Amino acid sequence: MRERPSVDRRAVLLGGGTAIASLAGCISTSPTPPSSRAGTTAASEGSGESSGQLKAGGSSTVYPITSKAASVWNSNPPADDEEYWGPSNYGIETDKRLANYWASEYGFDAEGSTPPFKVNVGLSHSGTGLEKLKNGLVDIGNASASVDAELPDLSEEERAKYTNHVVGVDAQPIVVSKEIADAGVEKLTAEQVRKIYTGEIENWSEIPSYEGEDKDIQAIGRAEGSGTDTAFRVNMLGGPDAEMGGVDVRKGQNQQVKTIVSRSNNAIAYMALAFVTSEVASIKLEFDGKVYEPGKNLADQSYPLSRDLHCYTYDGTTGREAAYLGMIISEFGQQNFVEPSGYAMLTQKRRENQLEKLSDAK
Repeated sequence: MRERPSVDRRAVLLGGGTAIASLAGCISTSPTPPSSRAGTTAASEGSGESSGQLKAGGSSTVYPITSKAASVWNSNPPADDEEYWGPSNYGIETDKRLANYWASEYGFDAEGSTPPFKVNVGLSHSGTGLEKLKNGLVDIGNASASVDAELPDLSEEERAKYTNHVVGVDAQPIVVSKEIADAGVEKLTAEQVRKIYTGEIENWSEIPSYEGEDKDIQAIGRAEGSGTDTAFRVNMLGGPDAEMGGVDVRKGQNQQVKTIVSRSNNAIAYMALAFVTSEVASIKLEFDGKVYEPGKNLADQSYPLSRDLHCYTYDGTTGREAAYLGMIISEFGQQNFVEPSGYAMLTQKRRENQLEKLSDAK
């Protein structure tokens, strides 16, 4: 009988952003029946009984964070599991299992190895996630752009129903095919990027640093409605509805963008930092006289493609939602789910402000 290959448990639960991303295209996000938010407050969840399933969905950029968090939550490791929980390492004094502890912070009386509720994370993109949230198809809408930018036609009253929980910070790099980087394009100016995406620059020979043969530029864009696309338009082109006449093809997920760039010899794209691997070349971007370099200073607030990553709730925040989000926003969650996904962690001040938002759900 053939021996089965061993599987590292940590790799399964806390697989890197690239591994998570590679699964993205295989995950079903078929709609589930709308669930009423009535009776899901912390008070009604304090019985210790299962409260059903918490559903999250939306942005492929936020997906690596929330998916990792869900995997560990659902496994509910004990307090002496130093690999996945180890609360004392974060100044937390408890002998509770992971999900039981975070749930107890928001009104649950949870015991045993089964978590008080399971978490399921689907995948689409920001606009879809926010629409599903509004329609009751998910409890948490993952978005890599704000509601204001994603759904600009909402009235002020409708917009106020969305509660924004920032869970991390992404710095979108500019990436090119390896052949383009090898031909000398290691840096572009913001103006050059703008002209490529508006269609004013169409051939790599128009870039002074390029030393290869004439080659048409294949400009890759994200699907309209994705948070990554909206953030790029706002930060690089001046507004969420800015024209992008130079785009040759659009893709709905970061993984698809990475695949095209890695398989092409003339491509340029913008994508979430967590999806950058050795298969694509991330390059420097010069903006207002300052050079931003991957691996060095993309997390600076002045970097034009730096943006917050959001987990929205609707009509307030329930105890279930607060328990799960509180885990992600905590120091423990930032170190175990945000940073390993390739994103910048929230500062202590921002972390405290976000946790304060959840206090009303207790």
